[in-house]
Amino acid sequence: MKNTQQFIKDNQQKFLDELFALLRIPSVSADPNFQNDVAACATHLATHMQHIGLDAVELISTAGHPIVYGEKIVDPTLPTILVYGHYDVQPADPLELWKSPAFEPVIKTTPIHPEGAIFARGACDDKGQFFMHIKAVEAMLQTQELPCNVKIMIEGEEEVGSPNLAVFVRENKLKLQADVILVSDTGMLANDVPSITTGLRGLSYVEVEITGPNRDLHSGLYGGCVANPINVLTKMISSLHDENMRITIPGFYDKVIELSSEDRAEMAKAPFSEKAYCEALDIDTTHGEKGFSTMERGSIRPTLDVNGVWGGYIGEGAKTVIASKAFAKISMRLVPDQDPEEITSLFLQHFESIAPPSVRVKVTPHHGGQPVVTPTDSPAYAAASQAYEKTFGKKPIPVRSGGSIPIIAMFEQELGLKTILMGFGLDSDAIHSPNEHFGLFNFYRGIETIPYFFQNFSTINQ
Repeated sequence: MKNTQQFIKDNQQKFLDELFALLRIPSVSADPNFQNDVAACATHLATHMQHIGLDAVELISTAGHPIVYGEKIVDPTLPTILVYGHYDVQPADPLELWKSPAFEPVIKTTPIHPEGAIFARGACDDKGQFFMHIKAVEAMLQTQELPCNVKIMIEGEEEVGSPNLAVFVRENKLKLQADVILVSDTGMLANDVPSITTGLRGLSYVEVEITGPNRDLHSGLYGGCVANPINVLTKMISSLHDENMRITIPGFYDKVIELSSEDRAEMAKAPFSEKAYCEALDIDTTHGEKGFSTMERGSIRPTLDVNGVWGGYIGEGAKTVIASKAFAKISMRLVPDQDPEEITSLFLQHFESIAPPSVRVKVTPHHGGQPVVTPTDSPAYAAASQAYEKTFGKKPIPVRSGGSIPIIAMFEQELGLKTILMGFGLDSDAIHSPNEHFGLFNFYRGIETIPYFFQNFSTINQ
């Protein structure tokens, strides 16, 4: 990989310029107003994949946003790595909290990234991370050091639950045949503490609607006489946790796999500073389920959080009304062996049962996903671990992430393949938030590390 690494070093500025071009496209999948931009991003990506030398590049239509696919088959007898990523991004709102425009990438230094970080929506999640793979493959192709076959599949709907990806995968199993799936849509502990994600929480996401009177009412004439949907909703939400921050939905914990004290002790070996964690978030103390550490609460324990709540008048000045309706969006992060459909059903039954007769309740399920745990004794994990050790100078720590990537379980179910999660972002990179960023160190180190995974995986599997 000597020539590959030299090519990467010689082309750092070119790689950065190309990433900036990708980041300037506001490919927000959740907002129909950006539909043309999402399509433009897919076209841009397909053209770029052709340009670097991938074969059979396609822009594949779905019932939603297109999937971009390309491959390079060096030799059918060699191992094949299937790379997955997503080119869609979260909405940039609230725009006023960005210190620079969300879709005009800039380099700024931070205490964690003194060498500079790329500030833009999608910089880390996931344009910057999947683009590392494209650049790594380009480097191996240009130096004729690609040691095995590669297939690259980049979708445009991950941020809205990948509603059409499973259909595509199910209908294209032959096209997607591989030996392992490689994904960079996670993070690592720190720039000097590399880690590999070995577990992801599942997800159940719902929207609730509380309806009281048939119209907004004057709060003076009707206050104290009819149920206020906003008051009712907030009371219902507050009852979903007890005083120990355990979720009160009956049956919610029935299938939760409790880790042994030995496993928890191993997790505790990962470096973590409670003080630095609080300082980074500008909070005085952490908060969560009694009996578990902060790291455990964010990885091996299920959660329930309100992601948005609204209703009534929120404009300038005063408008004295009792709103007809109140709404909330609620996400539940799940752990093995919780099933998202079962948890959604339990939530619906419980939420309806705690509503007073003075209001009506509607629960609308959105997307969900199964929790995932990946083995640390597989050839693919060994290949990844050795790759990190080569570029970071130390073995990576296996960690479980609190986030969810629902399609990982789907890949295993439909393709029978395990996934290696080689993330290079940091928790401080503000993904899904204003001022999202991705360190230059992380971007370049990812490009340097990925070819070693290809080399190691090819050697182990021959």
